[in-house]
Amino acid sequence: MAAAAEAATRESDVLISLVLPVYRVEAFLRPCLDSILAQPFTRFEVIAVDDASPDGCPEILDEYARRDPRVRVLHLAANGGLGEARNAGFAQARGTYVWFVDSDDWIADGSLAAIAPRLEASRPDVLFLDYARALPDGTIEPSPRAHLLREPAPPDTFDLAARLSVLELMMTAWNKVIRRDFLAGLDIRFGLGLYEDLPVTYPILLAAERIALLDRVCYYYRERRAGAITTTVSDRHFDVFGQYEKVFAFVEGHGDTFDAFRAPLFDRAIWHYTTIIDDSSRVPPRHRREFFHRMAGHFTRYRPADHTFPAGARGAKFRLVARDDYRLFAALGPVNRLRLKARKGAAMTKRTARTTVRRARALPSFLYYELQRRLPLDDHLAVYAAYWYRGYSCNPRDIYERARELAPDLHGVWIVREDAVASLPPGVDHAVAGSRRALRLLARAKYLVNNVNFPHTIAKRPRSVHLQTLHGTPLKVMGLDQESYPLGARDMNFTRLRKHSARWDYLLSANPHSSGIWPRVYPGSYELLEYGYPRNDRYFDTGPDEIAAIRKELGISPEQTAVLYAPTHREYADVGPLLDPDRLAAALGPDHVLMLRSHYYDAEGKEPQSGGGRLLDVSKHPVVEELCLAADVLVTDYSSIMFDYANLDRSIVVYAPDWETYRSTRGVTFDLLEQPPGTVTRTEEELTKVLLHGQADDDAARRARSAFRRRFCTFDDGHAAERVVRRVFLGQDSAGGPA
Repeated sequence: MAAAAEAATRESDVLISLVLPVYRVEAFLRPCLDSILAQPFTRFEVIAVDDASPDGCPEILDEYARRDPRVRVLHLAANGGLGEARNAGFAQARGTYVWFVDSDDWIADGSLAAIAPRLEASRPDVLFLDYARALPDGTIEPSPRAHLLREPAPPDTFDLAARLSVLELMMTAWNKVIRRDFLAGLDIRFGLGLYEDLPVTYPILLAAERIALLDRVCYYYRERRAGAITTTVSDRHFDVFGQYEKVFAFVEGHGDTFDAFRAPLFDRAIWHYTTIIDDSSRVPPRHRREFFHRMAGHFTRYRPADHTFPAGARGAKFRLVARDDYRLFAALGPVNRLRLKARKGAAMTKRTARTTVRRARALPSFLYYELQRRLPLDDHLAVYAAYWYRGYSCNPRDIYERARELAPDLHGVWIVREDAVASLPPGVDHAVAGSRRALRLLARAKYLVNNVNFPHTIAKRPRSVHLQTLHGTPLKVMGLDQESYPLGARDMNFTRLRKHSARWDYLLSANPHSSGIWPRVYPGSYELLEYGYPRNDRYFDTGPDEIAAIRKELGISPEQTAVLYAPTHREYADVGPLLDPDRLAAALGPDHVLMLRSHYYDAEGKEPQSGGGRLLDVSKHPVVEELCLAADVLVTDYSSIMFDYANLDRSIVVYAPDWETYRSTRGVTFDLLEQPPGTVTRTEEELTKVLLHGQADDDAARRARSAFRRRFCTFDDGHAAERVVRRVFLGQDSAGGPA
C-alpha cells in the first residue's frame, strides 16, 4: 500500500472514521468497500464490524484489511444487531468525525473530498448529507426532502432552534457525519433491535450547537431490498417504542434545557408511529390493535402541556390516537389511502391526459408496425440510424458506405428526422422517422444498425440482427454504472436498458478499455467485436490534398493553426462552453483560428456563434471527422472525441476547469488528469499560454499522447468498417474467410 494510504491510518491524521456494521451482506459488501477505498480523499479509516455474519463477509473483510491498512476489522463473538455493532465500531474510532455507513449501501464518488473541506471549515457537531434511493428495478430517485438542505438558504452553521425543519429529514445515522468527541460526551448509544438510530440521531440534534447542511448526494441507500427487516411483517416493529422512550428520557434528563423542542419531537414520534402502522408490510395484522394501543399510551405519557393538534388529515389521525380509537382509525385507513391516491392522481391528471392523447395518436402507427412485423423478414434489407435519427453520421455511416462496396446485394436505408433530410448526401436512400415507410422498414429489415438504441417499440424479431456500435470510448460512466450517479441517470429507465442490450447481436468495441466495460454496463449475450471504430477509418486513408481541401472549405488558410474546441455535455448544469470562445480566439491572434464544436445536446435549436473570422462555429457541421482532420490541435474536456483524435497523433490539450464536479456528478472510468492524452490545463489563461507557447506539443505532451495512444488506439487501423461488414453481413471472419 502506498505511503499516503499508510499515513492516513495514523490517529493524528484521520479526519473521518467510517464505521461499517456487517451482517449477511455478502452480495453488497465489495461494492460498498470499493466505493470508500477508491475515494481520492485519503484521510479516513474504515472500522468494519463483523457482527458474527454467517456468510462470506468475514473473509471478505479480512481480505480488504490485508490489502489496505486503512481498513480495520472487529470480529464480534456473537450477533448483537446493527446498533451494538455501531457502538462497538464507534468505540474504536480515531477520527475527528465519524460516519456510520450501512454495508449494503455505497457512498458517492468524491463524497469524502466534498465532505472534508466542509468539516474543516465549519467544524460542525453534525453535518447532514443528501442521499439518493436505489430502487430494486435499478432506478435512482432523489431524496424526497432534499429541498430542506437548501431552502431557505441555510447559514454556515446553526442550532436546532434556528431551523426546526431539519427534524423532517431522515433520522438515520448514515446521512450524518458526527463529531466524535461531541457524540462521546453525550453518553448515548445506538439501541437494540429495529429503529436503533433514533436514540442517537434525535439527541445529537437537540444538543448540537453547530449543525451544518451539505446539499450534495454523498450516499446511496438501497431501498426495500428483499428480506430487509424494516419492510418485513414482524413483531420487531414494536421496538420503535423503546427507542423513542430513550429519546424522551434524554430530554427529561436535561431538565428544561430542551423544553422548546418537546412539541415538535412529540409530533415526529406520533407521525412515525402512524407511518409504521399505516404500512401493511410492517406490523402483523393480529397485532395492529396492540401496536395502536401502545401509540395511544405514548400519546398520553409524553404529550407536552402546550401541545396542539396539527391541521388537516394528520391532526385527525392524532385525535384518534389520543382517544385510543383503533376501530375508527382502522376504518379510516382505506379512506385515507384513497384520498392520498386521489391527491396524487390530481397532480398527475394533466400528464396522464397528455400521455393518453399521445398514445391514441400513435395507435394507428403501432398497429401498422405490428402488421408489418408479421410479414417475412427481408434478408437483403439493412436499416441504419444514428444519434436518435439526427442524421447521417458516426459508425453506422462508415459501415453503410463499406457495405455498399462489399455487400452490393444488401440495400441500406437510413431513418432520419425530417429536419435532417437536407443534410443527406446524394444517393442515400432514407425514410423520415415516424412515417409509414420507416415503420415498414424497421419491421421487415433483417439488419438494424444504430449507435444508440432504437425505440422500445421496435421489437427483436427471430433471425433479425441488431448491431450496436455505440459512439465513443467511455471516459464517463455509462449504462448500468450510471445508477450510482443520479444526475447522469436522469430520465433513464434501467429496466428498459437491460431489455435493449439483451436484444443486441453484436456490439462494437474501440479498444481494450471499452471491452472491459461494455459487457458489465450493457449486459447481454451479444458477440463483442473488438474491431475498432469504423468512423476512425477515415483518419488512415485521407491524404494531404483532401485535408487541404477540407480546410479551404472551412475557411482556414494554410498558414493558420486550427484549434478545434469540442467540450462535452454537462448534466449538472445548463451551461455552454466553460470558456469564452470569442476571448480565446482574440487572445490566440490572427495566426490561429478557433473552431467551436458544441455537443449536439447543447447545440440543438441554437444559432451558430459568430467570431469575426477567428472563431468558426462548426457545431452543425455534419461530419466531425472532417473537423478533426482540419485541426492542428484538439482542445477538449471530457469528450470521447479525444480517443478518436488520438489516432491522428496530433496535439491534444485537456481543459478541465470543473474536473472534480464533473467526476463526482457524472462519474468517470479513470482519472483523466493522471492519464491525459496531452497537456492538462485548468484555467482559460493557462490554456491560452499552452496554445501560444508550444507546450501543447512539448516532450511531456508527446510522452503523454504516446501512452494514451497505446492504451486507446489499439484496434483502429483503417479497416474497422470492412471487418464489421464481413462479420455481420457476409458471415466471414475479419480476414475475409468463413466465420
